[in-house]
Amino acid sequence: MKRILLFLATNIAVLVVLSIVASLLGVGNFLDKNGLNMTSLLAFAAVFGFGGSFISLAMSKWMAKRLMGAKVITNPQSSAEIWLVDTVKKLAMASHIGMPEVAIFDSPSPNAFATGMNKNKALVAVSSGLLNAMNKDEIEAVLGHEMSHVTNGDMVTLSLIQGVVNTFVIFLSRVVGFFVDRVIFRSENDEGVGIGFFITSMIAQVLFGILASIIVMWFSRKREFIADAGGAKLAGTQKMIAALERLKEGVAGPLPDQMSAFGINGKPSKHNLALLFMSHPPLDDRIEALKKMTNF
Repeated sequence: MKRILLFLATNIAVLVVLSIVASLLGVGNFLDKNGLNMTSLLAFAAVFGFGGSFISLAMSKWMAKRLMGAKVITNPQSSAEIWLVDTVKKLAMASHIGMPEVAIFDSPSPNAFATGMNKNKALVAVSSGLLNAMNKDEIEAVLGHEMSHVTNGDMVTLSLIQGVVNTFVIFLSRVVGFFVDRVIFRSENDEGVGIGFFITSMIAQVLFGILASIIVMWFSRKREFIADAGGAKLAGTQKMIAALERLKEGVAGPLPDQMSAFGINGKPSKHNLALLFMSHPPLDDRIEALKKMTNF
């Protein structure tokens, strides 16, 4: 789950920073004699919305390494590291993509994630807890799941969806900010907007961004089923089911919120509202989907 929440957190932060800088520099004049110029505002929102999304994508691998303390294996030393690198290489060849960087991050919870804006220059990382708690067949299935995310270009697709979402978030937050500034703060400045616009639009942007994440999480849940199927194809259905069953036993813990988007395991929740913000479907649903695929 790590990949998406890292992306979302970075995306919201980048959008806020870009919006503040744009306001300070006076970039994006949406006002004319009739008030808001919707066409100019929409163009501004699209440029900054997609810009923020792809900046977040470009930073994703760097952020993952720094946030998780993932150490890239450049010269495998132990038998576990040699096997891990060889397995990823085998899966990359089977997936017809470039060899990703392979890393290990220190965590007692078994988990893994993959990220990167280019499927031929991705990063695949596993936790020390994963290597200790799972057998090689289960680890191979987990790696196959993550490699499927990379092969399918899920991060790029996510960025495109996030760009569209960002555009509407920026657009609507400015409309709300303008309304509050003119109606509640009663600003009558024909040459611009008052402080009410800047405060309200920033608050609305963060709130709308959180609500909009429901769409991104829905996309993430759909892609998890596809990544499970991809992992089953690469490593074997029985291995993929066994890996998910192991997670279901509670051996694996969730990744930190900022990095939980495209890991193998997400945070469980029994609350209907919380399900909307989950990046992963329930494990039972994922296991059942794999069994139905092959009449297991």
